[in-house]
Amino acid sequence: MIQSTHSTSDPRLAAIDTTAHSPGAKALAVGRDHLSTAHSQALSAALARTPEARPEVVARGKALAADPSYPSAEIIGRVSALIVRSADLTEID
Repeated sequence: MIQSTHSTSDPRLAAIDTTAHSPGAKALAVGRDHLSTAHSQALSAALARTPEARPEVVARGKALAADPSYPSAEIIGRVSALIVRSADLTEID
């Protein structure tokens, strides 16, 4: 069983309402921890309403791909410097 890693005496945690917020919400209680499915159901419904591809984002991507100055030389330089400074993980034992 996974044990809780937080202290219940922490005053910041006292302000968090862990009870279900909707009348139809189901909660699973294990000791002091609770899992509410109300928010996950709302998230699933919102994701179902979201289109697979957003035309405005696709259009922006196409415009950037066609722009020969994107990304700028400055951005390429900064990214390449980060790559050069990063650790080579194949050499770590």
